Amino acid sequence: MTTRTMTLAHAIKVHPPHAINGTYAITPDCADTADLLRRVRQALVGGISVLQYRNKTASLALCREQALALCKLAHEFSVPFIVNDDVLLAAHVGADGVHLGAGDGGVAEARAVLGANKLIGISCYNRLPAAISAARAGADYVAFGAFYSSPTKPYAVVASKEILSLARAQLAVPIVAIGGITLSNGAPLVQAGADALAVISALFNSPNICATAQKFSNLFPATT
Repeated sequence: MTTRTMTLAHAIKVHPPHAINGTYAITPDCADTADLLRRVRQALVGGISVLQYRNKTASLALCREQALALCKLAHEFSVPFIVNDDVLLAAHVGADGVHLGAGDGGVAEARAVLGANKLIGISCYNRLPAAISAARAGADYVAFGAFYSSPTKPYAVVASKEILSLARAQLAVPIVAIGGITLSNGAPLVQAGADALAVISALFNSPNICATAQKFSNLFPATT
């Protein structure tokens, strides 16, 4: 590590190691709350490390219902619960944090609502400077992608896995990879520097969600 890299890394806030790592599950759009909870419970039993609630088709009332139920379920397993995009919903349900994309506001605004102890993640797509800025602003983790073609976001910007190694050398916050990740293509992203793999379809469309979650967890090096 160069002197410049060390200086940059040390200048950026270092966050708790428990925050974001391993299999980062993001919920699919689902109007049936009971079915959603059933599927998420299987993923939790299988060992996911983070749960994010994302539903782009639900009404506000349904989002509140589902987020409250999922927050309680995630906490049964001592897994951090993150809400996608909506800072006020995260605060309302007592989530552990929020994940913000382009146009969702910045770290400072989210921190003012959620407080100092909540997790704030920022989508940085294929832009390393944006990740550096987010970390300096106090983000708890950054996300890059899409690395592969994604059924959830077919027109997402494309990121190369090299950005993970560049980010790993310059950032002290956890790094999440997202976009079309499967059991067959996730390992190179972990090897390149991703602390977590964000998955939706490859997990929740699996015929055996629990077993698939376990297999995703096996992509990460064992810790002692």
